[in-house]
Amino acid sequence: MSKTNSVIFAEEPRRHARVDVADVLRGFAVMAIILLHSIEHFNFYSFPDTAGQPTWLNFTDKAIWNGLFFAFGSKAYGIFALLFGFSFFIQDDNQRMRGNDFRIRFCWRLICLFIIGQFDALFFTGEILVLYALVGFVLVLTCRLSARWLIGIGAFFILQPICIYQMIRAGLDPTYEILKINSGPYWGATYAAQTEGTFFEMVKVNLWEGQLASLAWAWEHGRLFQTAGLFIFGMLIGRSGWFGKGFLPKWGRVLAASILVYFPLSGILNMMPDYVHNPNILTPFNILVGSLTNLCLMLMWVSGILFAYYRTKKLSQKLSLLIPYGRMSMTNYVTQGIIGSAIYYHWGLQLQMGITGSVLIGVGIFLVQWWACRWWFRTHSHGPLEYFWKKATWIW
Repeated sequence: MSKTNSVIFAEEPRRHARVDVADVLRGFAVMAIILLHSIEHFNFYSFPDTAGQPTWLNFTDKAIWNGLFFAFGSKAYGIFALLFGFSFFIQDDNQRMRGNDFRIRFCWRLICLFIIGQFDALFFTGEILVLYALVGFVLVLTCRLSARWLIGIGAFFILQPICIYQMIRAGLDPTYEILKINSGPYWGATYAAQTEGTFFEMVKVNLWEGQLASLAWAWEHGRLFQTAGLFIFGMLIGRSGWFGKGFLPKWGRVLAASILVYFPLSGILNMMPDYVHNPNILTPFNILVGSLTNLCLMLMWVSGILFAYYRTKKLSQKLSLLIPYGRMSMTNYVTQGIIGSAIYYHWGLQLQMGITGSVLIGVGIFLVQWWACRWWFRTHSHGPLEYFWKKATWIW
Protein backbone atom coordinates (compact mmCIF):
# COMPACT_ATOMS: atom_id res chain seq x y z
CA MET A 1 0.00 0.00 0.00
CA SER A 2 1.36 3.41 -0.97
CA LYS A 3 2.21 6.13 1.53
CA THR A 4 -0.51 8.39 0.12
CA ASN A 5 -3.06 5.63 0.45
CA SER A 6 -2.06 5.05 4.08
CA VAL A 7 -2.49 8.73 4.92
CA ILE A 8 -5.93 8.89 3.38
CA PHE A 9 -7.42 5.70 4.75
CA ALA A 10 -5.52 4.46 7.79
CA GLU A 11 -7.28 5.20 11.03
CA GLU A 12 -5.43 2.40 12.75
CA PRO A 13 -2.39 0.45 11.55
CA ARG A 14 -4.16 -2.56 10.12
CA ARG A 15 -7.52 -1.32 8.89
CA HIS A 16 -8.87 1.22 6.41
CA ALA A 17 -11.17 3.82 7.86
CA ARG A 18 -14.63 4.16 6.33
CA VAL A 19 -14.70 6.67 3.46
CA ASP A 20 -17.71 8.93 3.95
CA VAL A 21 -17.72 10.32 0.42
CA ALA A 22 -18.09 6.78 -0.91
CA ASP A 23 -21.27 6.45 1.17
CA VAL A 24 -22.45 9.78 -0.23
CA LEU A 25 -21.95 8.50 -3.77
CA ARG A 26 -23.60 5.19 -2.94
CA GLY A 27 -26.58 6.94 -1.36
CA PHE A 28 -26.89 9.24 -4.36
CA ALA A 29 -26.85 6.27 -6.75
CA VAL A 30 -29.53 4.32 -4.89
CA MET A 31 -31.68 7.47 -4.61
CA ALA A 32 -31.44 7.93 -8.40
CA ILE A 33 -32.25 4.26 -8.97
CA ILE A 34 -35.47 4.46 -6.95
CA LEU A 35 -36.63 7.45 -8.98
CA LEU A 36 -35.98 5.62 -12.26
CA HIS A 37 -37.61 2.42 -11.08
CA SER A 38 -40.63 4.35 -9.88
CA ILE A 39 -41.39 5.95 -13.24
CA GLU A 40 -40.85 2.53 -14.89
CA HIS A 41 -43.26 0.98 -12.36
CA PHE A 42 -40.46 -1.45 -11.54
CA ASN A 43 -40.27 -2.95 -15.04
CA PHE A 44 -44.06 -3.04 -15.29
CA TYR A 45 -44.73 -0.73 -18.22
CA SER A 46 -48.45 -0.29 -17.63
CA PHE A 47 -49.69 3.30 -17.54
CA PRO A 48 -53.14 4.93 -17.54
CA ASP A 49 -54.54 6.47 -20.72
CA THR A 50 -53.20 10.01 -21.07
CA ALA A 51 -55.56 11.15 -23.82
CA GLY A 52 -57.82 13.11 -21.51
CA GLN A 53 -55.28 14.51 -19.08
CA PRO A 54 -54.29 18.22 -19.09
CA THR A 55 -51.58 19.44 -21.45
CA TRP A 56 -49.36 20.52 -18.55
CA LEU A 57 -49.44 17.00 -17.14
CA ASN A 58 -48.45 15.51 -20.50
CA PHE A 59 -45.56 17.98 -20.52
CA THR A 60 -44.38 17.11 -17.02
CA ASP A 61 -44.70 13.38 -17.73
CA LYS A 62 -42.45 13.68 -20.76
CA ALA A 63 -40.02 16.09 -19.09
CA ILE A 64 -39.64 13.87 -16.03
CA TRP A 65 -39.18 10.70 -18.08
CA ASN A 66 -36.62 12.19 -20.47
CA GLY A 67 -34.90 14.23 -17.77
CA LEU A 68 -34.44 11.38 -15.30
CA PHE A 69 -33.19 8.93 -17.91
CA PHE A 70 -30.79 11.50 -19.32
CA ALA A 71 -29.45 12.37 -15.87
CA PHE A 72 -29.47 8.96 -14.19
CA GLY A 73 -30.15 6.20 -16.73
CA SER A 74 -27.15 3.79 -16.60
CA LYS A 75 -25.18 6.49 -14.69
CA ALA A 76 -26.58 5.55 -11.28
CA TYR A 77 -25.81 1.88 -11.86
CA GLY A 78 -22.37 2.91 -13.12
CA ILE A 79 -21.63 4.65 -9.81
CA PHE A 80 -22.96 1.61 -7.96
CA ALA A 81 -20.65 -0.69 -9.96
CA LEU A 82 -17.63 1.57 -9.41
CA LEU A 83 -18.24 1.48 -5.66
CA PHE A 84 -18.61 -2.31 -5.68
CA GLY A 85 -15.03 -2.60 -6.92
CA PHE A 86 -13.92 0.04 -4.42
CA SER A 87 -15.52 -1.86 -1.52
CA PHE A 88 -13.83 -5.07 -2.62
CA PHE A 89 -10.44 -3.35 -2.45
CA ILE A 90 -11.11 -2.08 1.09
CA GLN A 91 -12.14 -5.54 2.31
CA ASP A 92 -9.34 -7.32 0.49
CA ASP A 93 -6.65 -4.91 1.66
CA ASN A 94 -7.89 -4.97 5.26
CA GLN A 95 -7.42 -8.72 5.26
CA ARG A 96 -4.08 -8.50 3.45
CA MET A 97 -2.73 -6.17 6.15
CA ARG A 98 -3.67 -8.83 8.69
CA GLY A 99 -1.85 -11.49 6.73
CA ASN A 100 -4.98 -13.10 5.26
CA ASP A 101 -5.92 -13.86 1.65
CA PHE A 102 -9.47 -12.65 1.08
CA ARG A 103 -9.97 -14.03 -2.43
CA ILE A 104 -11.54 -17.39 -1.56
CA ARG A 105 -13.65 -15.70 1.11
CA PHE A 106 -14.83 -13.16 -1.45
CA CYS A 107 -15.88 -15.97 -3.81
CA TRP A 108 -18.10 -17.26 -1.01
CA ARG A 109 -19.29 -13.70 -0.42
CA LEU A 110 -20.35 -13.52 -4.07
CA ILE A 111 -22.32 -16.74 -3.67
CA CYS A 112 -24.09 -15.15 -0.70
CA LEU A 113 -24.77 -12.08 -2.85
CA PHE A 114 -26.24 -14.34 -5.53
CA ILE A 115 -28.66 -15.73 -2.93
CA ILE A 116 -29.62 -12.21 -1.81
CA GLY A 117 -30.11 -11.28 -5.47
CA GLN A 118 -32.42 -14.26 -5.96
CA PHE A 119 -34.47 -13.06 -3.01
CA ASP A 120 -34.67 -9.62 -4.60
CA ALA A 121 -35.68 -11.23 -7.90
CA LEU A 122 -38.72 -12.78 -6.23
CA PHE A 123 -40.25 -9.31 -6.38
CA PHE A 124 -38.44 -7.38 -9.11
CA THR A 125 -37.17 -8.70 -12.47
CA GLY A 126 -34.79 -5.78 -13.06
CA GLU A 127 -32.60 -6.36 -10.01
CA ILE A 128 -28.83 -6.12 -10.52
CA LEU A 129 -27.34 -8.13 -7.65
CA VAL A 130 -27.34 -11.46 -9.49
CA LEU A 131 -25.34 -9.89 -12.32
CA TYR A 132 -22.91 -8.37 -9.80
CA ALA A 133 -22.48 -11.76 -8.13
CA LEU A 134 -21.61 -13.36 -11.47
CA VAL A 135 -19.35 -10.59 -12.79
CA GLY A 136 -17.70 -10.03 -9.40
CA PHE A 137 -15.36 -13.00 -9.92
CA VAL A 138 -13.37 -10.78 -12.28
CA LEU A 139 -12.13 -8.95 -9.17
CA VAL A 140 -10.79 -12.16 -7.69
CA LEU A 141 -8.97 -12.96 -10.92
CA THR A 142 -7.37 -9.54 -11.36
CA CYS A 143 -6.83 -8.07 -7.88
CA ARG A 144 -3.14 -9.05 -7.63
CA LEU A 145 -2.19 -7.58 -11.01
CA SER A 146 -0.26 -4.34 -11.39
CA ALA A 147 -2.06 -1.05 -11.97
CA ARG A 148 -0.92 -1.02 -15.60
CA TRP A 149 -2.50 -4.40 -16.26
CA LEU A 150 -5.69 -3.40 -14.47
CA ILE A 151 -6.02 -0.24 -16.52
CA GLY A 152 -5.59 -2.24 -19.71
CA ILE A 153 -8.08 -4.95 -18.74
CA GLY A 154 -10.60 -2.41 -17.44
CA ALA A 155 -10.34 -0.38 -20.65
CA PHE A 156 -10.75 -3.59 -22.68
CA PHE A 157 -14.07 -4.28 -20.95
CA ILE A 158 -15.25 -0.65 -21.15
CA LEU A 159 -14.63 -0.62 -24.91
CA GLN A 160 -17.15 -3.45 -25.43
CA PRO A 161 -14.91 -5.96 -27.32
CA ILE A 162 -17.86 -7.98 -28.62
CA CYS A 163 -19.36 -4.87 -30.21
CA ILE A 164 -16.07 -3.96 -31.87
CA TYR A 165 -15.74 -7.51 -33.22
CA GLN A 166 -19.31 -7.43 -34.55
CA MET A 167 -18.78 -4.08 -36.31
CA ILE A 168 -15.55 -5.24 -37.97
CA ARG A 169 -17.05 -8.57 -38.95
CA ALA A 170 -20.21 -6.99 -40.39
CA GLY A 171 -18.13 -4.42 -42.27
CA LEU A 172 -16.02 -7.13 -43.90
CA ASP A 173 -18.83 -9.62 -44.52
CA PRO A 174 -22.20 -8.22 -45.71
CA THR A 175 -23.88 -11.58 -44.96
CA TYR A 176 -22.84 -11.58 -41.29
CA GLU A 177 -25.63 -11.19 -38.72
CA ILE A 178 -25.05 -10.39 -35.07
CA LEU A 179 -26.28 -12.83 -32.46
CA LYS A 180 -29.74 -11.91 -31.21
CA ILE A 181 -31.24 -13.31 -28.03
CA ASN A 182 -34.96 -13.91 -28.35
CA SER A 183 -35.87 -12.55 -24.92
CA GLY A 184 -39.36 -11.46 -25.97
CA PRO A 185 -41.13 -14.58 -24.59
CA TYR A 186 -39.38 -14.12 -21.22
CA TRP A 187 -40.47 -10.48 -20.97
CA GLY A 188 -43.95 -11.49 -22.09
CA ALA A 189 -44.18 -14.07 -19.30
CA THR A 190 -43.06 -11.56 -16.65
CA TYR A 191 -45.51 -8.92 -17.92
CA ALA A 192 -48.37 -11.43 -17.80
CA ALA A 193 -47.50 -12.35 -14.21
CA GLN A 194 -47.26 -8.69 -13.23
CA THR A 195 -50.60 -7.95 -14.90
CA GLU A 196 -52.76 -10.79 -13.66
CA GLY A 197 -50.74 -13.28 -11.61
CA THR A 198 -50.93 -14.06 -7.94
CA PHE A 199 -47.90 -13.48 -5.74
CA PHE A 200 -46.72 -17.09 -6.06
CA GLU A 201 -47.28 -17.11 -9.82
CA MET A 202 -45.18 -13.94 -10.05
CA VAL A 203 -42.43 -15.50 -7.95
CA LYS A 204 -42.35 -18.62 -10.13
CA VAL A 205 -41.97 -16.56 -13.31
CA ASN A 206 -39.49 -14.10 -11.82
CA LEU A 207 -37.06 -16.80 -10.72
CA TRP A 208 -36.76 -18.26 -14.22
CA GLU A 209 -38.14 -16.18 -17.09
CA GLY A 210 -37.54 -12.95 -15.20
CA GLN A 211 -33.88 -13.73 -14.51
CA LEU A 212 -33.27 -14.88 -18.09
CA ALA A 213 -34.89 -11.71 -19.41
CA SER A 214 -32.81 -9.51 -17.10
CA LEU A 215 -29.50 -11.20 -17.95
CA ALA A 216 -30.34 -11.16 -21.66
CA TRP A 217 -31.02 -7.42 -21.42
CA ALA A 218 -27.68 -6.88 -19.68
CA TRP A 219 -25.88 -8.77 -22.45
CA GLU A 220 -27.72 -7.03 -25.29
CA HIS A 221 -27.06 -3.55 -23.87
CA GLY A 222 -23.39 -3.97 -23.01
CA ARG A 223 -24.05 -3.87 -19.27
CA LEU A 224 -22.03 -7.03 -18.60
CA PHE A 225 -18.73 -5.75 -20.00
CA GLN A 226 -19.25 -2.24 -18.65
CA THR A 227 -19.91 -3.62 -15.17
CA ALA A 228 -16.71 -5.69 -15.26
CA GLY A 229 -14.70 -2.65 -16.34
CA LEU A 230 -16.19 -0.43 -13.65
CA PHE A 231 -15.53 -3.07 -11.00
CA ILE A 232 -11.86 -3.02 -11.95
CA PHE A 233 -11.60 0.77 -12.06
CA GLY A 234 -13.37 0.99 -8.70
CA MET A 235 -10.75 -1.35 -7.28
CA LEU A 236 -8.05 0.89 -8.77
CA ILE A 237 -9.63 3.96 -7.15
CA GLY A 238 -9.38 2.21 -3.81
CA ARG A 239 -5.80 1.10 -4.40
CA SER A 240 -4.63 4.60 -5.36
CA GLY A 241 -6.75 6.51 -2.81
CA TRP A 242 -8.53 8.62 -5.43
CA PHE A 243 -11.53 9.27 -3.18
CA GLY A 244 -9.30 11.31 -0.90
CA LYS A 245 -9.39 15.11 -0.91
CA GLY A 246 -5.82 15.31 -2.17
CA PHE A 247 -6.84 13.82 -5.50
CA LEU A 248 -9.33 16.55 -6.44
CA PRO A 249 -7.00 18.04 -9.08
CA LYS A 250 -6.99 14.68 -10.86
CA TRP A 251 -10.78 14.52 -10.65
CA GLY A 252 -10.79 17.97 -12.20
CA ARG A 253 -8.94 16.54 -15.19
CA VAL A 254 -11.39 13.62 -15.28
CA LEU A 255 -14.27 16.11 -15.32
CA ALA A 256 -12.73 18.16 -18.12
CA ALA A 257 -11.94 15.07 -20.22
CA SER A 258 -15.46 13.69 -19.70
CA ILE A 259 -17.04 16.93 -20.89
CA LEU A 260 -14.76 17.15 -23.92
CA VAL A 261 -15.39 13.54 -24.93
CA TYR A 262 -19.11 13.48 -24.22
CA PHE A 263 -20.26 16.03 -26.79
CA PRO A 264 -18.61 14.57 -29.92
CA LEU A 265 -19.64 11.05 -28.88
CA SER A 266 -23.22 12.19 -28.34
CA GLY A 267 -23.23 13.94 -31.72
CA ILE A 268 -21.86 10.90 -33.53
CA LEU A 269 -24.40 8.66 -31.77
CA ASN A 270 -27.27 10.80 -33.03
CA MET A 271 -25.85 11.19 -36.56
CA MET A 272 -24.86 7.59 -37.22
CA PRO A 273 -28.33 6.29 -38.26
CA ASP A 274 -28.35 8.81 -41.13
CA TYR A 275 -25.19 7.31 -42.63
CA VAL A 276 -25.14 3.65 -41.62
CA HIS A 277 -28.18 1.50 -42.38
CA ASN A 278 -26.79 -1.96 -41.76
CA PRO A 279 -28.28 -3.01 -38.39
CA ASN A 280 -25.43 -5.45 -37.84
CA ILE A 281 -23.07 -2.46 -37.68
CA LEU A 282 -25.43 0.14 -36.23
CA THR A 283 -26.66 -1.94 -33.28
CA PRO A 284 -23.24 -2.73 -31.76
CA PHE A 285 -22.10 0.82 -32.57
CA ASN A 286 -25.01 2.25 -30.57
CA ILE A 287 -24.22 -0.05 -27.65
CA LEU A 288 -20.53 0.90 -27.65
CA VAL A 289 -20.90 4.65 -28.08
CA GLY A 290 -24.02 4.80 -25.89
CA SER A 291 -22.18 3.09 -23.04
CA LEU A 292 -19.26 5.52 -23.43
CA THR A 293 -21.50 8.59 -23.36
CA ASN A 294 -23.17 7.24 -20.22
CA LEU A 295 -19.72 6.65 -18.74
CA CYS A 296 -18.78 10.27 -19.40
CA LEU A 297 -21.92 11.55 -17.67
CA MET A 298 -21.35 9.17 -14.77
CA LEU A 299 -17.82 10.52 -14.31
CA MET A 300 -19.22 14.06 -14.36
CA TRP A 301 -21.53 13.11 -11.50
CA VAL A 302 -18.76 11.46 -9.49
CA SER A 303 -16.25 14.28 -9.94
CA GLY A 304 -18.92 16.93 -9.33
CA ILE A 305 -20.05 15.30 -6.09
CA LEU A 306 -16.45 14.94 -4.91
CA PHE A 307 -15.77 18.64 -5.55
CA ALA A 308 -19.02 19.65 -3.84
CA TYR A 309 -18.29 17.43 -0.84
CA TYR A 310 -14.68 18.52 -0.30
CA ARG A 311 -14.71 22.14 -1.45
CA THR A 312 -18.07 23.61 -0.39
CA LYS A 313 -19.01 23.44 3.27
CA LYS A 314 -22.76 23.96 2.80
CA LEU A 315 -23.00 21.41 0.00
CA SER A 316 -20.85 19.02 2.02
CA GLN A 317 -23.31 19.25 4.90
CA LYS A 318 -26.23 18.60 2.57
CA LEU A 319 -24.52 15.68 0.83
CA SER A 320 -23.55 14.20 4.20
CA LEU A 321 -27.25 13.59 4.81
CA LEU A 322 -26.94 10.78 2.26
CA ILE A 323 -24.29 8.94 4.29
CA PRO A 324 -26.69 6.76 6.35
CA TYR A 325 -28.68 6.04 3.19
CA GLY A 326 -25.51 4.94 1.42
CA ARG A 327 -24.36 2.82 4.33
CA MET A 328 -27.60 0.86 4.02
CA SER A 329 -27.57 0.76 0.21
CA MET A 330 -28.21 -2.97 -0.17
CA THR A 331 -31.14 -2.95 2.24
CA ASN A 332 -32.58 0.12 0.54
CA TYR A 333 -32.09 -1.32 -2.94
CA VAL A 334 -33.80 -4.63 -2.13
CA THR A 335 -36.68 -3.11 -0.16
CA GLN A 336 -37.34 -0.69 -3.04
CA GLY A 337 -38.16 -3.65 -5.25
CA ILE A 338 -40.44 -5.18 -2.62
CA ILE A 339 -42.30 -1.90 -2.06
CA GLY A 340 -42.58 -1.12 -5.77
CA SER A 341 -43.86 -4.58 -6.59
CA ALA A 342 -46.48 -4.29 -3.86
CA ILE A 343 -47.60 -0.90 -5.18
CA TYR A 344 -47.85 -1.57 -8.92
CA TYR A 345 -48.19 -5.32 -9.57
CA HIS A 346 -51.39 -7.32 -9.70
CA TRP A 347 -50.63 -9.20 -6.48
CA GLY A 348 -50.42 -5.86 -4.64
CA LEU A 349 -52.29 -2.59 -4.93
CA GLN A 350 -52.35 -2.55 -8.77
CA LEU A 351 -51.93 1.20 -8.68
CA GLN A 352 -52.42 2.92 -12.04
CA MET A 353 -50.34 6.07 -11.95
CA GLY A 354 -48.87 8.40 -14.55
CA ILE A 355 -45.21 9.35 -14.68
CA THR A 356 -45.54 12.58 -12.69
CA GLY A 357 -47.40 10.84 -9.90
CA SER A 358 -45.00 7.89 -10.02
CA VAL A 359 -41.94 10.05 -9.46
CA LEU A 360 -43.63 11.58 -6.43
CA ILE A 361 -44.19 8.07 -5.08
CA GLY A 362 -40.50 7.39 -5.67
CA VAL A 363 -39.55 10.51 -3.73
CA GLY A 364 -41.84 9.35 -0.93
CA ILE A 365 -40.22 5.91 -0.81
CA PHE A 366 -36.79 7.51 -0.68
CA LEU A 367 -37.75 9.84 2.16
CA VAL A 368 -39.25 7.01 4.20
CA GLN A 369 -36.15 4.87 3.64
CA TRP A 370 -33.84 7.78 4.47
CA TRP A 371 -35.66 8.42 7.74
CA ALA A 372 -35.58 4.68 8.54
CA CYS A 373 -31.81 4.62 7.94
CA ARG A 374 -31.20 7.50 10.31
CA TRP A 375 -33.37 5.82 12.95
CA TRP A 376 -31.69 2.42 12.43
CA PHE A 377 -28.15 3.70 12.85
CA ARG A 378 -28.93 5.17 16.24
CA THR A 379 -28.60 1.66 17.64
CA HIS A 380 -26.93 -0.42 14.90
CA SER A 381 -23.64 -0.30 13.01
CA HIS A 382 -24.88 -2.11 9.87
CA GLY A 383 -28.10 -2.24 7.91
CA PRO A 384 -30.15 -5.46 8.17
CA LEU A 385 -29.06 -7.01 4.86
CA GLU A 386 -25.56 -5.61 5.21
CA TYR A 387 -25.29 -7.33 8.58
CA PHE A 388 -26.64 -10.60 7.15
CA TRP A 389 -24.18 -10.45 4.24
CA LYS A 390 -21.28 -9.76 6.58
CA LYS A 391 -22.20 -12.62 8.93
CA ALA A 392 -22.80 -14.99 6.04
CA THR A 393 -19.39 -14.07 4.59
CA TRP A 394 -17.64 -15.17 7.79
CA ILE A 395 -19.91 -18.08 8.69
CA TRP A 396 -17.01 -20.52 8.15
